[in-house]
Amino acid sequence: MRKLIYGMNVSLDGYIAAPGEDISWGVPSDELFQFWSDQLRATDLTLYGRKLWQTMSSHWPTGDQRPGATPAEIEFARRWRDMSKVVFSSTIDKVDWNTRLVTGDAVAEITRLKAEDGGPMDIGGPTLAGAAMRAGLIDEYVLATSPVLVGGGKPFFSALDSWVNLNLVETRTFPGGVTLTRYETRR
Repeated sequence: MRKLIYGMNVSLDGYIAAPGEDISWGVPSDELFQFWSDQLRATDLTLYGRKLWQTMSSHWPTGDQRPGATPAEIEFARRWRDMSKVVFSSTIDKVDWNTRLVTGDAVAEITRLKAEDGGPMDIGGPTLAGAAMRAGLIDEYVLATSPVLVGGGKPFFSALDSWVNLNLVETRTFPGGVTLTRYETRR
């Protein structure tokens, strides 16, 4: 059975984006970017909701060809482009870059994918992750918390039907006061 991991940069008050989809407060340091790149290297499959897919696919397919791209960005872009991805959406009809589109029941498909043999899966996008959280499918949460209060926007966590108990498995500090915390779901 595969492990499902939900992780993103998050503000101290719990948002992944400020109002207007502003993520400028969460630009990672080189060290934090390398952490996320290492996470990508260890992932067999990434699951995206439509909005995060559109954000990622607008930048990373050619991220290694952009003027001034760092070696870490070049490596990340190549990994991202080559890795297997699944996008869950009922409003788009085409995806590229080693990606499969699922238009049906996301929870049923994620459940099926988790039951397969293979390495870890990442899930991205708070709406899709919220559905997986409510279904009890997420095994690990990774939060890179920036020391900023944005006051509103898109929350990392969605409303839940019941509590999810967690065990802290790692804490780490990055430049700029960003604190990484990893939690496993207590089952």
